[in-house]
Amino acid sequence: MVPETRTVCFDADLNIEAYSFKGIRQKFPTHFHEYYVIGFIENGRRELFCKNKHYIVERDTLIIFNPQDSHMCQQLDNEPLDYRCINISVDNMQKIVREITQKTYLPYFTEPVLCDSELVSALHDLHEMLMQQEKDFKKDELFLLIMEELIFEHADTIFDQNSIEPSAEIKIICDFLQANYSENIKLNDLSQLANISKYHLLRSFTKQKGISPYCYLEAIRISAAKKLLEQQCSPLNVALQTGFSDQSHFSNFFKRIIGLTPKQYMNIFITETKHKK
Repeated sequence: MVPETRTVCFDADLNIEAYSFKGIRQKFPTHFHEYYVIGFIENGRRELFCKNKHYIVERDTLIIFNPQDSHMCQQLDNEPLDYRCINISVDNMQKIVREITQKTYLPYFTEPVLCDSELVSALHDLHEMLMQQEKDFKKDELFLLIMEELIFEHADTIFDQNSIEPSAEIKIICDFLQANYSENIKLNDLSQLANISKYHLLRSFTKQKGISPYCYLEAIRISAAKKLLEQQCSPLNVALQTGFSDQSHFSNFFKRIIGLTPKQYMNIFITETKHKK
C-alpha cells in the first residue's frame, strides 16, 4: 500500500492556503467551510454529495465549493485519492473580484463539479508554484487568469442567489450557534429557542441547510479553531475555547474535516512567520 502524504502551505503573496493529499482513503463527513475551495482530482474516484446533489468525481474533475456549501465525500472502488486544492477567504475573494471586475461583490459558483475542465492543467501549474514557494510574478499572473475565467464563466454576480432563504426559526438557530459555539448546547435548548419540536427542528434544519444542526455547530467550531491555530494558540487551549470536550476529541474531529492534525495546520503559519523574519 502506497503511504499517504498530506502537505499544506500558506502563500502570503496571494493570501491563500494550498493543500496536497496523496494516497488518502479518508472519508470526509458532511460539513462546510467558511471560505471558497477550488480543487481538482489527480487520481482516484470519489462519491461526492454537495447541496443535496450526488456526483461521481474522478481524475481531472474540477471541484468548487462556495462558503457554507454543505458537502461530503468517500472513496469508490477502493482507490486512494490524490487531490489538490486552494482555499480563498471571503475577504480575499472580494478583493480579487474587485481587482478583476472593478465591482464589489462575492461570486456564487453555480456548479460544484466541472468535468474535463481545461482549468485543471492551469490550476495544477499554479499549485506546483505554491508548493515550491515560488516568488516570481508568473504565479500571480496565472492565479488572476484562473480566477478571471472562473468568475466570468462559472459564477453568478450575487452570492448564493439560487439558494432558499432559511425560515425564521432556522435562522434564529443558526445565529444562536454562531454566537454560542463554545458553550455546551443541547437540542432542547434549540427546540425551545425556535419554539418547535426536536424532531421538526432536525428535519427542517437538515432540509434547509443540507446539514444537521450538530454538524453545523461542529463546522463553526472548526472554523473558529483554524483562526486560533493561525495565531499559534496551542491545540489544548483551542479545544477549550471552541467547545470540544477535550483535546483528543478536537484533534480527531479536526483531521476528519480538514484532513490535517491541528499541529500540522498550525505549523504552516509558524513556517510563514519564520520566512518573514
